[in-house]
Amino acid sequence: MARFSSPLISYVFVFTAFFFFVQLSFGENGGEGSLRPQECASACQQRCSATSHKKPCLLYCNKCCNKCLCVPSGTYGHKEECPCYNNLKTQEGKPKCP
Repeated sequence: MARFSSPLISYVFVFTAFFFFVQLSFGENGGEGSLRPQECASACQQRCSATSHKKPCLLYCNKCCNKCLCVPSGTYGHKEECPCYNNLKTQEGKPKCP
């Protein structure tokens, strides 16, 4: 078994490993696939919180989230964070996801 030459190196290693674990566990990086299906409802609730058309917003947001496992941050815009979410279109070619 390898030994670290100083306690400082081992602390840095443990901290770095923990940091990456936390990022992977909580999806801090965002982007496609960063959510689990059961997290879509709360993410869409946040996304649709500022609209006056809550029912259709929640319906389409949840459909898009379940397909892409991603919801852009904020209540409007930022769709570049989730290309899959951004690229889903209606039959008329309009954006499907709010």
